Amino acid sequence: MPQKETENTRVVKAAGVVGLATLLSRVFGFIRDVVVAGFFGAGLATDAFFVAFRIPNLLRRLFAEGSLTIAFIPVFTEYLKKKSREEALELASIAFTLLSIVLALVSVAGILLSPWIVMVMAPGFTDVPDKYALTVFLTRLMFPYIFFISLVALCMGILNSLRHFAAPALAPVILNVCMIASVFALRGFFADPILSLAVGVMAGGILQLVMQFPFLLKVGVRLKPNFRFSHPGIKRIERLMLPAVFGAAVYQVNIFIGTILASLLPEGSVSYLYYADRVVELPLGVFAIAVGTAALPSFSEQAAEEDYERLKRTISFSLRLILFVTIPAMVALIILRVPIISVLFQRGQFDAASTVFTAQALLYYAVGLWAFSCIRVVVSAFYALQDTKTPVKIAVVALLVNVVMSVALMFPMRHSGLALATSIASAVNIVVLTVLLGRRVGRFLQKDFWTSVLRTTLASGVMWVSIAVVNKTLGWDSAGAFSERLLFLTMAIAVGFVVFALSSFILGSSEVKALLRMKRG
Repeated sequence: MPQKETENTRVVKAAGVVGLATLLSRVFGFIRDVVVAGFFGAGLATDAFFVAFRIPNLLRRLFAEGSLTIAFIPVFTEYLKKKSREEALELASIAFTLLSIVLALVSVAGILLSPWIVMVMAPGFTDVPDKYALTVFLTRLMFPYIFFISLVALCMGILNSLRHFAAPALAPVILNVCMIASVFALRGFFADPILSLAVGVMAGGILQLVMQFPFLLKVGVRLKPNFRFSHPGIKRIERLMLPAVFGAAVYQVNIFIGTILASLLPEGSVSYLYYADRVVELPLGVFAIAVGTAALPSFSEQAAEEDYERLKRTISFSLRLILFVTIPAMVALIILRVPIISVLFQRGQFDAASTVFTAQALLYYAVGLWAFSCIRVVVSAFYALQDTKTPVKIAVVALLVNVVMSVALMFPMRHSGLALATSIASAVNIVVLTVLLGRRVGRFLQKDFWTSVLRTTLASGVMWVSIAVVNKTLGWDSAGAFSERLLFLTMAIAVGFVVFALSSFILGSSEVKALLRMKRG
């Protein structure tokens, strides 16, 4: 039992670190967007920058952000556990060397092929020579960003495997800070001020990588050139990575299809879905991804030791922890959907009608928040078992479900139907993944899991009532001044949070106990 509590506490602490860092990154990301909008507005230069930046970002999402890390951590952890630290560090050095060479070649190819890449990514730009030329130049300037950010991802995998989460989690903050600082410090030095933003991207990429090395040295990791590319560990990482890349591509295709279908609906539909998705991404990014990131090293360690009882307990606890946060978040997003959208976006051209339509999309995204969140943890468990193929196969099934449901619901429900289709597809995804994982490691959703979910649901129900009381007492007015709307939302969230926390404590929530143990620790 003490070992179980220690493992759970480690996951909670790591998730807390990653979650806070992610929240900080989101805040600076919002500030960055405000700065870019304020200094550059929306026009030729910003269009060129966003397209140019999207190209290395797409490669980052496909190769670095998820697939590289999730393929590396299980193999690296197995070497740590079953062989020796020296052999594991040798594997890390070989991976770093090979990745550096491949990325250098990709960067050179990207720079040389930029004119053709831009033609594919933004064919309409070729009709405006100045816009096309600027986009090509910015693409060439920023393409090497993929070199630095992919090496950062590998360093993150090493540090996370060794249970160091702070430095890797804070890396994205560096990018946003560099972009903001470069706009203020450098925009006056260029004939085209938007170049300052591109310089900020490159500076951010370099600093993110440099920032990892002191922390690697602190834990005794010295990455040296090693050209043993035939190492069996490298071959296994490659085999795990290919399906993971395909899975990331399926996700991007899903987004692309959703955008196409939304474009067939009345004007504004794409925007309503975009803004609603941005709101849902906050709890998803801060909590679900944090727990998934924090749990993967634990899963990998237990899988390497073939300790499936501990693995099942850790999976169960990670899911309980996520649902402890996402169920009340889901309830709050549903009941406060109009005030949330109003306070965040209702100003200027975004009127009360836009708020209502966006809130409709938020409602149907919110009902699937539990599924979106749990997928990350269950998929991480498959990766820890060095099975990257099963999640990809189920992702393809979910994609097909999403397309079918979107086509069926988009006309009777308009943009809300697309949001609901996404939630339904995610529910199918997590249910199938959970069943298959249970067959692989044994039943892991046992009595303690369902008891926890029941307590969290009851506490969320009490929270719902408390927010309804605030609504009746203060009254919501969409046409009220911003300060009045902000006060209402702040009061509702504060009351809801306190009531949920107290209700969970009174009901004997094990997640509250874990959080209290962490605080005492």
